[in-house]
Amino acid sequence: MTPDTSLVTLYCPSPNFEPRKDARAAEMLLLHYTGMESAEGALAWLTAPESKVSCHYLVDEQGRITQMVAEEMRAWHAGNSHWAGEDDINSRSIGIEIHNPGHELGYPDFPNVQMSAVADLCGDILKRNQIRPERVLAHSDVAPARKRDPGEKFDWPRLAKAGIGLWVEPEPVGSGDGLGPGSEGDEVKGLQEALKTFGYGLEITGTYDAATKSVVRAFQRHWRPERVDGRADRSVRVTLERLIEAMTQGSGQSGINAVIR
Repeated sequence: MTPDTSLVTLYCPSPNFEPRKDARAAEMLLLHYTGMESAEGALAWLTAPESKVSCHYLVDEQGRITQMVAEEMRAWHAGNSHWAGEDDINSRSIGIEIHNPGHELGYPDFPNVQMSAVADLCGDILKRNQIRPERVLAHSDVAPARKRDPGEKFDWPRLAKAGIGLWVEPEPVGSGDGLGPGSEGDEVKGLQEALKTFGYGLEITGTYDAATKSVVRAFQRHWRPERVDGRADRSVRVTLERLIEAMTQGSGQSGINAVIR
């Protein structure tokens, strides 16, 4: 097969793919980090039959792009995940692995040349697929209890400046802890409703449980990375409000009435 884009440096087919279920077209773009010591090792694992994992693209630290699975096919990169009421994220998404050793191996910054390549690749994918800005997501967004990638160092604002993804200026972090484990009541319920409206898989309980903390932490890594602590302070809640407003304006939907301040 030939690559889907001229940006590809190497085409290295993975055996780990299948048709998208229900012949669905990709409507999400999911970004990961490899979490491995080397891009070469990640490529070997993503193309090994025994790994049972794959991704459409891999971007190494030098900005070289490898394609492993055709965009029209279902790669195995999201795992047990959820977004906006859907569980089979693999059938709905195109996945990009970005080489970075990750949090357990030092978590270095993403090099400029790598971020440029990611932006170019994302832009090219969006030209060929009907993917809305709020559907350009982190792996941690769709699997907040399991994943941290690509993490708080990933330059989402840079992608947004290139017209990729949904972004608003985060509300600055101030004083006060806000909501956190042990909090209960209408404020927590409103927060959970807002996070679920935005897309996160979260049960509305009115109790700030472990699942809520994981989702808030994932939200912080993507949209408010100044402090990642799993607590819903005013900065988190106001930033979430702004994102929901931007999302609903872009889709023509009306906003929500949620008590999240």
